[in-house]
Amino acid sequence: MEERERHLKLLTDTIEAVNSTLDLEEVLALVATKVADALAADACFVYLYDERADELVLRATHGTPIDGMSRRPRMRPGEGITGSAAAARAPVMLESQAHLDPRFKHFPNLPEDEYESILAVPILTRDGALEGALNIRTRRPRTFTGDEVELLLAIAAQVAQSIEHAKLYSEAQRRVHELEALARISEAVSESLYLEESLEAIVRTTMDALSATGAALVLDDGRIAWPEGVASTYAIRQPLRWRGRQIGELVADRESPFTDVDAELLASIATHAAVALEHGRAVLRGVLAQEIHHRVKNNLQTVASLLRLQARSAEEVDPREALEHSVNRILAIAAVHELLTERRDEDVDLADLIGRLRAMLVQGVGAGKDVAASLEPVALPGARATALALVFSELLQNALEHGGDRVQVELARRDGDVLLTIADDGAGLDDHAPSGTGLSIVRALVRDELRGTLELVSDGGTRAEVAFPL
Repeated sequence: MEERERHLKLLTDTIEAVNSTLDLEEVLALVATKVADALAADACFVYLYDERADELVLRATHGTPIDGMSRRPRMRPGEGITGSAAAARAPVMLESQAHLDPRFKHFPNLPEDEYESILAVPILTRDGALEGALNIRTRRPRTFTGDEVELLLAIAAQVAQSIEHAKLYSEAQRRVHELEALARISEAVSESLYLEESLEAIVRTTMDALSATGAALVLDDGRIAWPEGVASTYAIRQPLRWRGRQIGELVADRESPFTDVDAELLASIATHAAVALEHGRAVLRGVLAQEIHHRVKNNLQTVASLLRLQARSAEEVDPREALEHSVNRILAIAAVHELLTERRDEDVDLADLIGRLRAMLVQGVGAGKDVAASLEPVALPGARATALALVFSELLQNALEHGGDRVQVELARRDGDVLLTIADDGAGLDDHAPSGTGLSIVRALVRDELRGTLELVSDGGTRAEVAFPL
């Protein structure tokens, strides 16, 4: 009677402790500890049954830590001694040398062969469904009494209910966590008009929701739009789909395997990510279209102003020559847009721009001339680069038409200023200040657009120097 009363108290204490929490990991850890204490065992291993994989997975231990294991031991019902108890829905007991039993299943990262005896029982629900299995072990040979076997079966039956409740609670918590993650993504997408901010929020939320070590959005062109964290052992990928086509991929990494539940959550996040990506692209296309229209309008106005200035000129001008000059001015503007399109940037490389304009003008009006260039890399915003392109075209065209056989072009930076020099070996300037439509355009652009100065020097030829702050 005393033994039965002691077992009843152990059962009551164990169930009370297990029922003190709804957190599944805490429940399983308490089961392992309390069962080992109740039956004075050296170790207790608790397995949960994964119905989809049809496997028993080790989830908690007492006597042997599993926190550092990269892969948890798994077995199918019927495999190993514990799996045999699960498959038979009945206890299995070995008094000594359990590791020599033909049913014994060895795991390299689990030192089970140091234990002599084992008592394994299934964890069954009231309707007989398999919830898991557990075993207790001792380092010395031991025969478990019938009462001890009954006690362990009674504990396992009560534990099954606690595990079931904990699973329901865990599922509810997971759903809340999933909804919170999706809400954060929706909020970030709706509040931000910038694609990069939306992508950053999606990736970071993905890492948080899946406890991932790294995550990234890969676009349909293979470009990684936003990487975060570090890649790890296991990876999961989910395509981003928009109106029946794949527009990218969401990738996450972590040290432990991803479950089907993780895959479902990532699929939900990927749906939001696809919407955010297309939303951001649509906004970007609208902004770019607006910017393009603005630039085209400004440049058409510039062309119109140049043509009006040419038409109002008091000097006698050959119509064909005037038309050719106007064409070259328009081509200079086009060269700036070509560079902006190629670079997909707001700045223009002046060395590249001047090199292209030089080749175009030499081919057009400077055939046979020797045009050398020394160009340092200088970057300017598109609007100022357009002004410099017109200035350079006018000065180089003038040197090619009225200078000698050799022209030297230099572009340099000096004390925060940009210096552009075009020098020829022609006859030089006469005593009168040079004038004309082309020079009027140059002076106006240098003064108003570049905020700089123009200096014309006659010294064994003509040297035009343009200086303006970078």
